[in-house]
Amino acid sequence: MMEYARFVNGDRMKDFFRLMSRTQFLELLEGFEPLDSEVVPLTQARGRGLAQDILSPEDLPPFSRSTMDGFAVRAKATFGASESEPSLFKVVGEVPMGSSGQDIEVGPLEAAKIWTGGALPRGADSVVMVEFTHPIDEETIEVFRPVAPGENVIAKGEDYREGDVVLERGRVLGPGDLGALAGLGIVEVPVVKRPKVAVLSTGDELVPPDATPRPGEIRDINSTTLHLLIEECGGIPVPMGIIPDDFDSLNRACEEALREGADVVLLSGGSSVGRRDYTLDVFRGLKGSEVLAHGVSIRPGKPTILAKQGNRALFGLPGHVASAIVVFLLFVRPLVRYMSGRDLSTGLNEVRVRCGQEFPSVSGREDFVRVRLEDGPEGLSDMKWAYPVWGKSGLISPLVKAHGLLKIPRDSEGLERGEEATCLLFSYTHQ
Repeated sequence: MMEYARFVNGDRMKDFFRLMSRTQFLELLEGFEPLDSEVVPLTQARGRGLAQDILSPEDLPPFSRSTMDGFAVRAKATFGASESEPSLFKVVGEVPMGSSGQDIEVGPLEAAKIWTGGALPRGADSVVMVEFTHPIDEETIEVFRPVAPGENVIAKGEDYREGDVVLERGRVLGPGDLGALAGLGIVEVPVVKRPKVAVLSTGDELVPPDATPRPGEIRDINSTTLHLLIEECGGIPVPMGIIPDDFDSLNRACEEALREGADVVLLSGGSSVGRRDYTLDVFRGLKGSEVLAHGVSIRPGKPTILAKQGNRALFGLPGHVASAIVVFLLFVRPLVRYMSGRDLSTGLNEVRVRCGQEFPSVSGREDFVRVRLEDGPEGLSDMKWAYPVWGKSGLISPLVKAHGLLKIPRDSEGLERGEEATCLLFSYTHQ
């Protein structure tokens, strides 16, 4: 745990942040717990984290069934059958779709007509595809290809036996998972609750996106951007609006967010050490709260704040939207995923790329540079090439042009052209 400089005679400028590594910051997030569970209908469970193991309530399939149109037979009776010397079988009936098939019994050198998905009749252990049979009359067929026991058949319980673990706790549910549960008759699913994430933008210069800014004012970008990023990683955004740059307003807004049940509070702006930045003061003053971190050795995002109140997290994010996005992806997104029953990771795709030009850096700091990805030069197309999307953190255009973040390791003084590196892809990339 990092130590912090404290107030001295009310002099806030002495309350400088102490830097920790990104790894140390992520370790702090391990101190939070996943939220409680809830039961939701099957059709609403896509993308949710499973709260407990799901056991099969029955054998699946519940009966042995055919995977082909053809004839149900005893495999042993087909041995030796060939086109030159076909075996003759008596047709003893047809298995209607939807029936149990148990009113028909197949003996040696007997066959029952069956359709794909039909229940295997008594005595049969395999199915000869209709293509390998020839009708002699209504009651007799020739079989000119042998089958092995179980061929063209899914046996009872072959998918799952009653009591088998179908899906493990923590799995993020996809369409295939939910289809499997439907096949087992499970129509309600225990999932971890989605975290409620309150979004507060601070700044006397901010106006809503639909307003016309006066000189000195700018539209609030962060609220919209963070709202969508929260939804994308499984959280429930709780918009709290634009908050004036004063302690009382910020304090009231944070208390209201927590009172309304926010699991995570994001306060964008006010995380550096300027005299108008009250975030740290507010977080420290909240009842039962503890500041865990103020400062991370990354760029952008150095002045990030993390506080904790019980199992609730409070983040102070940079005010510039580009920096706020980086901090969200690196820290907030993993926590929202973790609280909702998933693993403590970004969940974003990481790919290896080559540097399209030199990327300077400073040792001791982990840099995340916005990049666009392009095909490599002829003969060097084994992976994408990354080119920086330069721009000051307050600019909007780099957000539109970038495909992801190139990671420059903490112990590196930069990357050379052609050098391999890791790129964290934006999930919303237009590449």
